[in-house]
Amino acid sequence: MLTIDTRHRTIGVRVGNVTVGGGAPIVVQSMTMTDTADATATAQQCIELCEAGSEMVRVTVNLPEAAAAVPEIKQRMRDAGCEAPLIGDFHYNGHLLLTRHPDCARALDKYRINPGNVGTGRRRDEQFATICQVAIDYGKPVRIGVNGGSLNQELVMAKMQENTDRSLGRESEDIINECMVLSAIRSTELAIETGLRQDQIIISCKVSRPRHLIDVYRALAKQTSQPLHLGLTEAGMGTKGLVWSASAMGVLLSEGIGDTIRVSLTPRPGGDRREEVYAACELLQALGLRSFAPSVTACPGCGRTTSTTFQELAEAVQAYIRASMPAWKRKYEGVETLTLAVMGCVVNGPGESKAANIGISLPGTGEAPHCPVFIDGVHATTLKGTYDELALAFQKLLDDYVEAKYSKRVQRSEFRVQS
Repeated sequence: MLTIDTRHRTIGVRVGNVTVGGGAPIVVQSMTMTDTADATATAQQCIELCEAGSEMVRVTVNLPEAAAAVPEIKQRMRDAGCEAPLIGDFHYNGHLLLTRHPDCARALDKYRINPGNVGTGRRRDEQFATICQVAIDYGKPVRIGVNGGSLNQELVMAKMQENTDRSLGRESEDIINECMVLSAIRSTELAIETGLRQDQIIISCKVSRPRHLIDVYRALAKQTSQPLHLGLTEAGMGTKGLVWSASAMGVLLSEGIGDTIRVSLTPRPGGDRREEVYAACELLQALGLRSFAPSVTACPGCGRTTSTTFQELAEAVQAYIRASMPAWKRKYEGVETLTLAVMGCVVNGPGESKAANIGISLPGTGEAPHCPVFIDGVHATTLKGTYDELALAFQKLLDDYVEAKYSKRVQRSEFRVQS
């Protein structure tokens, strides 16, 4: 495996109250899907995404009405106690919106620029430089975000023609990948020539296929020390989006490539936008790079587990943790490292339960209707009863454990439950 340990040498960029790169922990970000001009709905989604674990939130700024709403969105976030940086996503008319709406430019914590669609020819460089100048004037960082679907076509055609003229025999996909990296590097150089400091610039080169993403970012990591934003442009829906994102970003993150990530899932109609945040947090937690919330190990089920009780309990525990985390993070230091296990039969149930901080082994088919609970490896109690009784009792054990082990207000001590 090719190993490129770059994260320790990337430049640190300050985005609001968050540092990206420079050895800082990898940052999770997300993007709203509301109409940005609707300040109330957009601010509410920003707050929800932050409570789910997103440490930066991006909004589309595409129209004057959207730009005008940004200060109110930011104020509503702050009034709700949400301190996450607010990022503006600009395409085509960013140079106009940022110069004509100074309150928007001041309120945003970072600007995202796509060099493939800021204009063409001479106008492209001028309009790109205009956005950079606004960032200089207000002391804001920028992300130079190259996308495979909106790449500078003049650059692509020139490289394609070179391939033909010189009979290089290169595949078109390889040429496009090269153009993405070239666009990012050249745009970074132009931004610095305009007057932006290196510690104001983050780079991304996002495509939709995992193997291409890996190739592009490996090449990019060799050519720049700027922090890198990582993610597929469009991961897709459901299982496909999760697997494709994890397969690409997991490889790169394990090689030290990537300083901030987004999992760009397509939600179902009326779906929960927070799913992309949960996925990003789980990815970093699975790789041992960050801890965001207590992890729940659950039995996958087999012929021994014909009852659905363990599935229902695992789902209820996961939902309870997600609902509790906004308050727990403020009150309990280190609670995100807690581990739980909800198991379905005697084969792996006791062993997995002992390995977790709190674990319960439910009875499989034909087993006695008893549910031993292990706390920090010790058999603490045995639960019995209906599903509702089990769920309430297990939740009570979880609450008591969290209060005893992680409370900032009391000295930590051993937690024991009498059998």
